[in-house]
Amino acid sequence: MSTPAPSEESPRADGAAEGAGPSAHTGGQDPGTDPGTDPRQDPAAPLEASLLPLTAEVAANGHLVVGGVDVVDLAGDMGTPLFVYDEEHLRVRAREARAAFDDGVAYGSKAFFCRAMAELVASEGLCIDVATGGELNVALAAGVDASRLVLHGNNKGDDEIARAVDAGVGRIVIDSFDEIDRLERLLAAGPGASAAASRPQPVLVRVTPGVEAHTHEYVMTGQEDTKFGFSLASGAAARAVERVRSIPRLTLAGLHCHIGSQIFLLDSYAKAIEVLAGFFTRLGLDELCIGGGLGVAYLNGESAPSITTWAQRLRAAISEHAIPAGTRLTAEPGRAIAAGAALTLYRVGTIKELPGIRTWAAVDGGMSDNPRPVLYGSGYEAFLPRAVSARRERAVTVTGKHCESGDVLVRDAHVQADLAVGDVLATPVTGAYGYAMASNYNKVPRPAVVFVRNGAVRTVVRRETDEDLLRLDV
Repeated sequence: MSTPAPSEESPRADGAAEGAGPSAHTGGQDPGTDPGTDPRQDPAAPLEASLLPLTAEVAANGHLVVGGVDVVDLAGDMGTPLFVYDEEHLRVRAREARAAFDDGVAYGSKAFFCRAMAELVASEGLCIDVATGGELNVALAAGVDASRLVLHGNNKGDDEIARAVDAGVGRIVIDSFDEIDRLERLLAAGPGASAAASRPQPVLVRVTPGVEAHTHEYVMTGQEDTKFGFSLASGAAARAVERVRSIPRLTLAGLHCHIGSQIFLLDSYAKAIEVLAGFFTRLGLDELCIGGGLGVAYLNGESAPSITTWAQRLRAAISEHAIPAGTRLTAEPGRAIAAGAALTLYRVGTIKELPGIRTWAAVDGGMSDNPRPVLYGSGYEAFLPRAVSARRERAVTVTGKHCESGDVLVRDAHVQADLAVGDVLATPVTGAYGYAMASNYNKVPRPAVVFVRNGAVRTVVRRETDEDLLRLDV
């Protein structure tokens, strides 16, 4: 039997800003939700289908199947920990972004990136936002046309800027006056190794609108006190625009704004557009990039706005604030494309009962493959993919294998009552900022990453080995 298909859009029942679930720090239940049916009132409820990848099905034996592949069998074949991406889910979300924003929408590669991911989003018509020379290198190695790349970063080095200009990247997002100085010196030095280095370089000026998005303080970027961009209120943004326009080989294509990450309240974006509107319109520019940061649901009972709904709200705000209708609206969704596409598979190695306190369930990964719970207090669900539709009556704390008391993946998890050592345990919605932020803490090798589609398994990042951990030693 197949699971119900997750909804493309999840508007709130009261018509207010969509998707304001508990991970948006709103507290309590969403208005318009019947308390008797709110899944957050029943933590033992089975995992909601909306938290699984789009092709997820439940096989006759109760196992979870993604992309036509039984994930319990996959864990046995490939080992754990293992990131499993539903390739069709990635493609559907990429197509949705392309349709919602038209040409110029860029995948935010920091969410998850490798050559296969670069190839996939490029093949679906997306540009790619890269934030470092390393991400730039991956995109170029994947054969992505440099003109389809947008280079970000609050402290780009001379070598990163030179490499981007020489490759012919489509946009450089300028983040500081020091960066303008670096670009001016580089361009004055003359052409680099390619013809692209002699052409005018299109840039965007990143503007800080002073809008505080309703999200975790570590991922807020639109407020005045931030390391990113030029303040609109202080006049720094106006001075940056004037400097850019004074440099002959720089072409000011537009403005960029990014107010934060994991944002559920679309009115935060509308407020940013309202603040920027007058400044943008006076400059006579063609492009306004609103960045990324759209939130996704991680827990039962949460909902989030779709990419389509997000784009519609942005276009409405542009119209409301008299920004010219022909303005090229661009965005940089990353989490919204990648997060829900993947789940992480672990193997349970130890179950430790502390009577009257808690039960610890230790798995073979942890903070090295998903640091978000440690960094941000992020919440996740857990379940046994051998019985995905079963109720989860047993309360446990899912912990990793690292020598840290804080190495916790899911503090208040509920799993099936017959959890046992040797079980495969899964955490859903781990496609963004899991592998991308993985480390080798305690010299633990990073997991493999596979794409599944139509019953086929494709390894896109191999599992690290002990030999890999010694490779850089001298």
